[in-house]
Amino acid sequence: MPTRPAGSKPWNITRYSDVAMAVAVLGIVGLLIVPMPAWLLDFCLAINLTVSIVIVLITLYATEPLQFSVFPSLLLVITLFRLALNVAATKLILATGQAGHIIDAFGNVVVQGNFVVGVIAFLILVVIQFVVITNGAGRIAEVAARFTLDALPGKQMAIDSELAAGVLTEEEAKARRKKTEMEADFYGAMDGASKFVRGDAIAAVLIIIINIVGGFAIGLMNGQSDALTILRTYTLLTIGEGLVSQIPALLISTATGLMVTRVSSEGHMGQDLFGQLLARPRALMMAGCLMLMLMLVPGFPKAPIAIVGGFVVIAAAMLTREEKRVAVDVKEAAARAIVSAPRAIEDPKQLLNVEPLLLELGAGLVPLADTSDGGDLADRVAETRRDIARVLGIMLPTVRIRDNLQLPDGQYNFRIRDQLVASYDMIPKHVLAIDSGQVYEPVEGMETTEPAFGTPALWVPLSRKDRAQRAGYVVVDPASVLITHVTEVIKSHAYELLTRTEVQALLDNIKHHNKAVVEELVPALLTLGDVQKVLQNLLREKVSVRDLGTILEALADWAPRTKDVDQLTEYARAAISRQICKQHADETGGLPVITLDTELERTLRESIQVLPQGAVLAISPAIANSLFKGLSSEVERAGEQGYAPVVLCSTQIRLPLKRLTERTFPALSVMAYNEVVQNVEVRSIGSIAVDVPALSEVAA
Repeated sequence: MPTRPAGSKPWNITRYSDVAMAVAVLGIVGLLIVPMPAWLLDFCLAINLTVSIVIVLITLYATEPLQFSVFPSLLLVITLFRLALNVAATKLILATGQAGHIIDAFGNVVVQGNFVVGVIAFLILVVIQFVVITNGAGRIAEVAARFTLDALPGKQMAIDSELAAGVLTEEEAKARRKKTEMEADFYGAMDGASKFVRGDAIAAVLIIIINIVGGFAIGLMNGQSDALTILRTYTLLTIGEGLVSQIPALLISTATGLMVTRVSSEGHMGQDLFGQLLARPRALMMAGCLMLMLMLVPGFPKAPIAIVGGFVVIAAAMLTREEKRVAVDVKEAAARAIVSAPRAIEDPKQLLNVEPLLLELGAGLVPLADTSDGGDLADRVAETRRDIARVLGIMLPTVRIRDNLQLPDGQYNFRIRDQLVASYDMIPKHVLAIDSGQVYEPVEGMETTEPAFGTPALWVPLSRKDRAQRAGYVVVDPASVLITHVTEVIKSHAYELLTRTEVQALLDNIKHHNKAVVEELVPALLTLGDVQKVLQNLLREKVSVRDLGTILEALADWAPRTKDVDQLTEYARAAISRQICKQHADETGGLPVITLDTELERTLRESIQVLPQGAVLAISPAIANSLFKGLSSEVERAGEQGYAPVVLCSTQIRLPLKRLTERTFPALSVMAYNEVVQNVEVRSIGSIAVDVPALSEVAA
């Protein structure tokens, strides 16, 4: 057996593909001009039929449209090739009365020498292609192109958001953008390419008419034979040429329809088709039984109906038996695995690991996370991580979900680094009905409070769900209650989860867009730990750090003057003041705030003391009690008006005041005057003033 010489390269069929493509296109144009002998026409017709079959098979095996993205361009070339063959065959038929063996075979063998049958068969093919397949494929291509182009900006924004949040790397984002653009280009091109097939069908009808009329006229003028023989000869040749052209055209039209109706899948069309058709044996059994029942209707042929119906019933029975066998095998395998599994030797190192986020479920809540039982808790938790990345600008560690049989059935615990931070008791097979303020008919249920926001609510059985909705309650399923609670807990403790590793990952991500500020700031001006503490201070007050570039710019500006983390945090807040105002603005864009009395603010400013742990307010118990009493009253009144409580004060006392009130009023936001942007309307909805005796006591 001969071997390839050492150092030689294997022959590559695509090495000269550019030259071959150019020669092919020029050759197609040449067919429109240069006369073609019959043997060459047979050769080209065979190529046309083969290429059409290959295209149909490729579309059947494609798992997504972009795997055959060259299809619109190929459709134009193959349509031009087919039209060129039509022109060449027309010239050969009219000039010589011959058209090669392939056309002759279609004209005599396929239609059995009867030109009337040939005309009818050709017209049926044209109707199928033009009216059914081409029309449907064109409409689908038009709609797909429109929806793809409309969705393009949203997809690009989603990619940018995930890139900014660190969900995607720069390379993954580029690949996603390129794929999205290619999808839009593909469906746009398919919308135009589908018009080629329609035009080809119209041209085929015109060519048939021209060939028959022209051939009949030429035969009569040349006196070749009697009129009927001339008409029969040229009609058979023309119909043969039309059929040999329309069959590949029909294949291409079918491929076009398959391509524009194909959706992305993990398998080819055959796998999807049979997998989904045979996935419901009960439907097959019912269809087979209905077919067998048709045998009872007088006049229906019994043999074909019995064969088809019996085959479907037998297939359905076999599929049902196979489903039961697979289910039994799975259960037995699971049981054997439990029995025969060796007892794992516990690695002492595993005991040192601490789960950053852990959700424990009681036995009654396990179905919420069991995908085989329809539970989607794991997917919703993953979506929560993505939402927090978009809102707060940090990537959370994975939330582990596991059952805890020691818990009551309806209880769940949420732990951060093994420490219990939230727990709630739910009632399985019930829904939570929350008072929306527009309830006009109370329903019976077990009184409780919604865990995330403390709103009064009722646990209502599933049978009364519709009634509670009609009565004006907001009805929430248990999984949504759990997810909402966990989301709010994570937001409140996000600063605890921001380690130096996560901060370094955030800096590495933003370094692709703002390399200069990162290199200037860390470690030349601030350490990684200092940046971490600033970001933690922001997250502690639920301020998003997604605009990390602006925060780092502010730190780079002020770090040469001070290394105090609290002071740097205030500078960072001022830099993202527009974001903070938007966070606390109402529906009209205004900023409703609670202000401090001038005398109270002066007293608080004079009582600031700087300790090692930061600035604090050293005020007397009398002032503190009076301040908390006023805050409680104003916060309650703001809540009744539908406003989230926000206190506006001077820059010097903002942070000490927040530290003083965060234990008693954890949801209270405190803003400084310099954090209010110019175009935001500030509306005072309340004011806090301390009793005069308390201030007099301090003065004394």
